Amino acid sequence: MKLFGTGGTIASRLDYRTGAVIPAFSPGELYGAVPELADICNLTTEKVFAVFSENMGPQQYIQLARAIGEEIENGIQGIIIGHGTDTLHHTASALTFMVQNPPVPIVLVGSQRSSDRPSSDAALNLIHSAYTAGHSDIAEVMVCMFGPTSDEYGFLHRGTRVRKMHSSYRSTFRTIGDVPLATVTRDKVSPIKQNYKPRRQDRQVKILPYFEEKVTILYYYPNMQPDIIDALVDRGYKGIVIAGTGLGHVNKPVYPALRRAVEKGVHIYMTVQTLWGYVHMFVYDTGRDLMDLGMIPAENMLPEVAYIKLGWALGQTYDREEVKKLMLTPINDEITEKEPYNGYLVYQGGVPEVEEFIRKHHK
Repeated sequence: MKLFGTGGTIASRLDYRTGAVIPAFSPGELYGAVPELADICNLTTEKVFAVFSENMGPQQYIQLARAIGEEIENGIQGIIIGHGTDTLHHTASALTFMVQNPPVPIVLVGSQRSSDRPSSDAALNLIHSAYTAGHSDIAEVMVCMFGPTSDEYGFLHRGTRVRKMHSSYRSTFRTIGDVPLATVTRDKVSPIKQNYKPRRQDRQVKILPYFEEKVTILYYYPNMQPDIIDALVDRGYKGIVIAGTGLGHVNKPVYPALRRAVEKGVHIYMTVQTLWGYVHMFVYDTGRDLMDLGMIPAENMLPEVAYIKLGWALGQTYDREEVKKLMLTPINDEITEKEPYNGYLVYQGGVPEVEEFIRKHHK
């Protein structure tokens, strides 16, 4: 197995002089700090970066994708990537698109609390990710993090359907619009979804390390002004992902700016800020008008995933039809035909049936 270190809280400690969390551990030191890993798999380590995840970006995605390709070619049986949690889901999406059809598990793992804190989730997340990389039959790009707030098990999330949903809880990562791939304990991976890509013995993998950096997300809000879009076009942006309201809407005053952007060759895709659910721009006049302007609905892609995929697509071509084909052809469930009934569950505290469930199962 190979552990790539990129930094983040999982490789940090608390500086008791300042009270701040600082980068502190190399991958090798992290491996040494969790001796249980030696009983799970043979692990070699390499520090690729030492940054907090807000400083991860296309340059790092490309370097990681190429490094993964080399390791697979050299016969590695599984890969773990230690990463900060804040943009972990962006990197998971990028690697899903850049490292296609891998024969081995590629597991991104982080922690919400630094390794030297008593409540740290770093050790257990590392143990779960090591077991997944070494023993799981699921050969995909995955995020491995805490499941429930207790230490019962971890979740494996598909790299294109996962999102950080709480600033500090250890159980912050959730699969959105679907169910997680699997649960994982210290000695078992239990698939939840059955349509995963299985581990293979060949060394075949498609590495597509491309990214156009002039791409952005616009989160729509009431009274958005058209000069925001004009400014992006003037600054040379090639792609815009809009997180729209409802089924994929924005206000009428920005219509002329959107039309000008499309006429100047900007690729604009619509997602929904609700996160769960699909863009349906044919239901209301607003959506139909926006499609007439050249907006392209991105189905149920999460806004961050659409941003990453658009950057990846535009890194390969600016041809409008080719970009559209790349964007709307699913690679690994970034677009799904439907969302399962249990893919949208929000447990609202105070509701009698939820409180009864919590009392029964979490004493």
